[in-house]
Amino acid sequence: MDYRKTFFVEPDRKLKLNDLDPASTPGVESKQQAADVLEAARQRLAHQQNLLYAEKKHSLLIVLQGTDAAGKDGVIARAFASFNAQGVAVANFKEPTSVELAHDFLWRVHPHAPTKGWVAIFNRSHYEDVLITRVHKLIDEKTVIDRIARIRDFETLLAENGATILKFFLHISKEEQLARFEKRLLDPERNWKISEADYAELPFWDDYVKATEEALNATSTMRAPWYVIPSNHKWFRDVAISTIVADALEDLGMRFPKPSVDLDDIRRKYHAALLAEKAGK
Repeated sequence: MDYRKTFFVEPDRKLKLNDLDPASTPGVESKQQAADVLEAARQRLAHQQNLLYAEKKHSLLIVLQGTDAAGKDGVIARAFASFNAQGVAVANFKEPTSVELAHDFLWRVHPHAPTKGWVAIFNRSHYEDVLITRVHKLIDEKTVIDRIARIRDFETLLAENGATILKFFLHISKEEQLARFEKRLLDPERNWKISEADYAELPFWDDYVKATEEALNATSTMRAPWYVIPSNHKWFRDVAISTIVADALEDLGMRFPKPSVDLDDIRRKYHAALLAEKAGK
């Protein structure tokens, strides 16, 4: 199944998150089947990342957005488990510091854009500056419109410099979010994840839905597409995202670069060294 078509946010269509089933699992009928598909996707990702790192003509930016407990950390841990950590950087954009607030809102983001050959994963991103700031009326509507325009320009700039940009909104239901919060309360190994802010944001659910719909509609393009991923089932979420990333990387048609040395000469020197070592024994 081509999940890029299935979950792509088309710019010319008005996105309605409430019309999308966060529990759907198209193309995957069971958790066991998902495990097999995920493993195959991970192998593809590992190979493509090797090509990306070796060729150094492209970079990859993965943006993960979603409500609290949507599973952003889980995606990094499971969907991208086969990535070599030496070529991946993860950035998390929380409440801006006083220094960051003294600059334009993208100032803190640009240094984390991936260099050629690298993968950057944004666990939350520059979109926080048109979501939480809008919901809590920290900025006015004119500023929202201006920031969205700047985000489009920023992502166009990255794409023109060789970045493949893939943006994922992890779509869960309000009921699923509350269930995950409860697990955090009951599981001692997850207690540390609990924050008062999680529960303080619950009354703003509908406001976040509206702000998210408008932001995704305004910034989903062919060069920087948004995908709304049904995420109530973690096993399907990981399958869909890993498959989309693997497909996008394979479309780049990357190749390992030719060696920069004379291999025949290196082989001759290697064999000569072996012979000299044997002769000396």
